[in-house]
Amino acid sequence: MTGRARARSRGRARGQDTAAPGASQAHEAAPAPPPSGEGELVGRGRQKGAPGAIAREAVLQISTGFQQVKLGERGGRRRDFHDTGVYTRQAMEHVKESKTGTSGAAIRLTANFFRILSRPQWVLYQYHVDFKPPMESRRLRSALLFQHAEILGSARSFDGALLFLPHRLHSKETVLYSETRNGEKVLITITLTNELPPTSPVCIQFYNLIFRRILRILNMQQIGRNYYNPSEPHEIRQHRLTVWPGYSTTILHYESSIMMCTDVSHKVLRSETVLDLMINLRQHCGRERYTEICAKELIGQIILTKYNNKTYRVDDIAWDHTPSNTFTRGDTEISFKNYYKNQYGLDITDGNQVLLVSHVKRMGPAGAPPPGPAMLVPELCYLTGLTDKMRNDFTIMKELSTHTRLNPDQREKQLHRFITNIHKNADAQAELSKWGLSFDNKLLNLTGRVLGGERIFQGSRSYDYNPQSADWSREMRGIPVIGSPPLENWLLFHSRRNSNEAHSLLQTLHKVSGPIGIHMQRPAIILFEDHQLALLKALQHNVGPQTQMVVVVLPNSNKDKYDSIKKYLCVDCPTPSQCVVARTLSRPQALMTVATKIALQMACKMGGELWSVEIPLKQLMIVGIDCYHDTSAGKRSIGALVASLNPTMSRWYSKCVLQHRGQEIMDGLKMALTGALKDYLKFNNCLPSRIIVYRDGVGDGQLQSIVNYEVAQMMDSIKSMGQDYEPKLSVVVVKKRISSRFFTMIGDKFTNPPPGTVIDTEVTRPEWYDFYIVSQSVRSGSVSPTHYNVVYDTSGLKPDHMQRLTYKLCHMYYNWQGIIRVPAPCQYGHKLAFLVGQSIHKQPNVKLDDYLFYL
Repeated sequence: MTGRARARSRGRARGQDTAAPGASQAHEAAPAPPPSGEGELVGRGRQKGAPGAIAREAVLQISTGFQQVKLGERGGRRRDFHDTGVYTRQAMEHVKESKTGTSGAAIRLTANFFRILSRPQWVLYQYHVDFKPPMESRRLRSALLFQHAEILGSARSFDGALLFLPHRLHSKETVLYSETRNGEKVLITITLTNELPPTSPVCIQFYNLIFRRILRILNMQQIGRNYYNPSEPHEIRQHRLTVWPGYSTTILHYESSIMMCTDVSHKVLRSETVLDLMINLRQHCGRERYTEICAKELIGQIILTKYNNKTYRVDDIAWDHTPSNTFTRGDTEISFKNYYKNQYGLDITDGNQVLLVSHVKRMGPAGAPPPGPAMLVPELCYLTGLTDKMRNDFTIMKELSTHTRLNPDQREKQLHRFITNIHKNADAQAELSKWGLSFDNKLLNLTGRVLGGERIFQGSRSYDYNPQSADWSREMRGIPVIGSPPLENWLLFHSRRNSNEAHSLLQTLHKVSGPIGIHMQRPAIILFEDHQLALLKALQHNVGPQTQMVVVVLPNSNKDKYDSIKKYLCVDCPTPSQCVVARTLSRPQALMTVATKIALQMACKMGGELWSVEIPLKQLMIVGIDCYHDTSAGKRSIGALVASLNPTMSRWYSKCVLQHRGQEIMDGLKMALTGALKDYLKFNNCLPSRIIVYRDGVGDGQLQSIVNYEVAQMMDSIKSMGQDYEPKLSVVVVKKRISSRFFTMIGDKFTNPPPGTVIDTEVTRPEWYDFYIVSQSVRSGSVSPTHYNVVYDTSGLKPDHMQRLTYKLCHMYYNWQGIIRVPAPCQYGHKLAFLVGQSIHKQPNVKLDDYLFYL
């Protein structure tokens, strides 16, 4: 998988508050949208719409003592990354009083949360600040506003658009005049938009703003949503890499108090600029293929502009633009070269370099067209992250992991050092006391529960596994699987130079398949010439309707070759396939293990069932949904739905839909859910009486859309099976990308909690029916818990049962003989969406719907 692909699989880089000049009015053949209105520059620096009346009045019942508050205009459409306005628990009668479970053994835990010990008791006044002419630089806006300290007072907070004060200014609208260093007159209008009680959600956001100021006092730099310390870099000079240590912080209202969740973060920067890379590519590949290779290398990469410490995603390259091109800023034309000189004091040395294009997600002011793309100068952009070559280099990864992969004890020490620095810094303490805030100096202690290990059922046998290692690869050896179709008609493809590896694989497969109950005949062996077209022709000539399985031994991990195999065998000629890179088979001592895993994978792909765990609920269908954003195919989204078909959760229906950006993923998956219900009916002669949907792939701030839109779409699908069909439905949002971490003390050291640890108190949200599960075991670093949020539930299942069922499903992923981080259908959905988004770019053939062909 390419580095570009990894970036895509993870989605857009976080926190892309762009502050680069737009190209909407560039003079020479600009490939940009129509011109923006006056002052509509991209990113946080753009002019906001006038405050005016409240756009959408919402009266929210705040749980656990929060008052009823009206949230109105917040100074522009800002994305709420913490989903603070979504209240789902109150609609579920069975968890209104308590959402905590009781089963399992109690365990003392420490979490990466610091309590806020005191908070202000005054009303906070929120103002919207307007600049004419518009100023893109937030620093400049702050400097211009703070020239009027005698009016504003010393206690103030300004984030570039919103001003918070603990006192009210004399009039609702205050007009001030400031002057830039160049003598440019600036009109500043400060308009009162809200009066906020100290318990309101906006006040919680304000505490976050205050804390960001504390981080700046500590000389930390913001990149994306996190803050990093450039004064303590870890240099890896031999690989031209720099690691900036940093922190992610979020202040929110949790069950019993307002707390700050803090985690250690790292930013890997490369010492080369994008221009260095482009020059290097030109020297190596020549003029003919330069544009093609350059686009392939750069589009999708995340870059950092050090002049404002912001990250951007490269969406295109403007080959007809140079720094001499101009754009409209306010009422005047300015070249990119002069813009960077005036705004940041930076000289651009190469006047002939082309510009990079980054499409800005943010909307323009109300009623105006969206802002144009950000145009970036390669010379000023630094590459972030790692290339494929670096990822495959064991030495680099080992060196990096010493700085970035912290065990629980190291993580706790770093967090303790962080809070100590805040307490020791006089300026930071003065700022906090000015606003009446103070933080605890130690991490939160709480009690979790450890669920018992599951018994694994395999064929006629059952066994327990070591709960600490969360793995049963050793225990399952020599035990026949539940069931596997006999493999009688299959093909093995290999090139001439890999014939030794192919024959070794074949011998070992026959050796290992018998004891695990997979009956395998000898395959037809086909040689192919070592190039893509020859392999495709060999597949077309040899694979027929009777072929049960195709195994291809690939000479290397060439993505194009792999993609062509998968495209042909998943779309044109639907046949389960297994690709193996020859290098994987080159170590004789590991061949038995590798061959066993391949044999199990082959069995799964043909509809085999490997193992199961006890699931007491009857007529239950489990559904997993995930999505993947395929930027190579016109920014399409791929949604995958995987649903269980039998009581043991060992057979699955899989469906994928491809949609254009902006379409709701559930629009396409509505039909997939109906298809799954029809398939379940065919398998069981009845429809499920209970459906539990695990929805993965939900970004920060998207919870409202799931609650308001997707749940209704799911219910429509269910109704399409008959008006009198009313199963119990539960929808659980699964989140892996979270900052919460949990540790337990063994002796005098912090270690990872054991698999099966459930946390449903203290650090959960009062307005949600949510819990955390630590399901997997890790050999190094700190284990990441998974957050589950039940947003809709008519099943009436007790919290204990919902938690236990979720944990059981983490045992059912057939590509790993152990417990994984999410329920199996979510991981199956991820694998399917990723295969389609990365390799196939088309909907797989319907004949493969009942098979795990994508493992």
